[in-house]
Amino acid sequence: MKKYKGVVARGALAVAALIGIAGAGAISFAEAASAATPTLTVTPSTGLQPQGSTVVTVAGSGFTAGALGAVLECNSSGIGTTQPTIAVLGNPVPVSCGPAPGASTIVTVNSSGNVPSTQFTVTTGTVGPPATGTDSSGGDAATDAAKYPCPPTSAQQAAGVTCGIVYGDTDGENSTVPLSFAGACTSPAAPAGYDLAASDGGIFSFGNLPFCGSAGSLKLNKPVVGVAATANAGGYWLAASDGGVFNYGNAKFFGSAGSLKLNSPVVGIAATHDGAGYWLVAADGGVFNYGDAGFFGSAGSLKLNQPIVGIAATPDGGGYWLVASDGGIFNYGDAKFYGSTGSLKLNKPVVGLASTTTGLGYWLVASDGGIFNYGDAKFYGSTGSLKLNKPVVGLASSPTGLGYWLVASDGGIFNYGDAKFAGSTGNIALNAPIVGMVGVGATT
Repeated sequence: MKKYKGVVARGALAVAALIGIAGAGAISFAEAASAATPTLTVTPSTGLQPQGSTVVTVAGSGFTAGALGAVLECNSSGIGTTQPTIAVLGNPVPVSCGPAPGASTIVTVNSSGNVPSTQFTVTTGTVGPPATGTDSSGGDAATDAAKYPCPPTSAQQAAGVTCGIVYGDTDGENSTVPLSFAGACTSPAAPAGYDLAASDGGIFSFGNLPFCGSAGSLKLNKPVVGVAATANAGGYWLAASDGGVFNYGNAKFFGSAGSLKLNSPVVGIAATHDGAGYWLVAADGGVFNYGDAGFFGSAGSLKLNQPIVGIAATPDGGGYWLVASDGGIFNYGDAKFYGSTGSLKLNKPVVGLASTTTGLGYWLVASDGGIFNYGDAKFYGSTGSLKLNKPVVGLASSPTGLGYWLVASDGGIFNYGDAKFAGSTGNIALNAPIVGMVGVGATT
């Protein structure tokens, strides 16, 4: 095992952290100088945000009392072999490691040999380098550090590369904890459940659906207004009212309206059947298509009685319906018109729609939970006669088309037909209201 020193300094304070470099590519540390075996804990160390940052708590035991140490975040790819290093006070440190050494990363081992609980911000994207200048490869350290991000690139993950929190002290004792990010989620063999999206980009996954990350820790330009999922439940997209799109898991980014000057805010998103594209719809009925989502028309040039509030795609992706808050339906492509509430006097406005699995019908839902069914969409029940704690904001069909879920802004779930209840946020104090839901997979 090759060893090298990484030194953290602030003024007269210098900390030598001995990091052992394993040729296999995983971050590891040099053998402890004392009889005790140092151990490190990071809480949480799994399911971290794949974008933005997550504050974790770092603690340890079995270190030499009074030793000074440093906490760093590193990508393990090529450490000890191909990853360049940059000199920090004359000691080589991998360019992926960061943040740049300073007082905020220095921790003193207490009299019991413990690393006291310390908050550390795990950042994503390019974390290093620990110093600026020319690295061991002759390149710019900042440029080379970008090749070793956290989370690791897809190719790096496939090769077993991880990111980790590393701690080393002046006594030569070291320990590490690997990190896993929520973006590296796996679709279950038989997905069953639903995802709820909040206006701050928070995601709540129920059933056996994996949590693939969220925008909950990001500072958004505009609130999230909708969510759509890939067919195998391995990822999802969030859409913001400015047309920005956030993709997680195996949901690929195909474009957004975030850089456009919109006539009206985006109010919904729908994915194509194969997950290789999506549509955004604005309140004026304008439609924006990306990936393999075809453009079949829009209501953007029409004078609407009421604004558009949602979009649903046909099962084959050959068309879509738009629904307005008065229940008016606008159909395009192979989406057929089966009826609407446009001529009715509603108790509450319509807030969403969902298609049946055949594409030969649809349901509309109002904010009081009233259900309106058309075509081959059957009526299985509603909350129209109930006193709700919060208004209903969305609707999702069960995978068989023989039931549906309603979701309220507090995350309360109402299930009808063969749509199974898998949990809710109705009893949780949310940072932001729920704005939409998507159901995925086979029924349980």
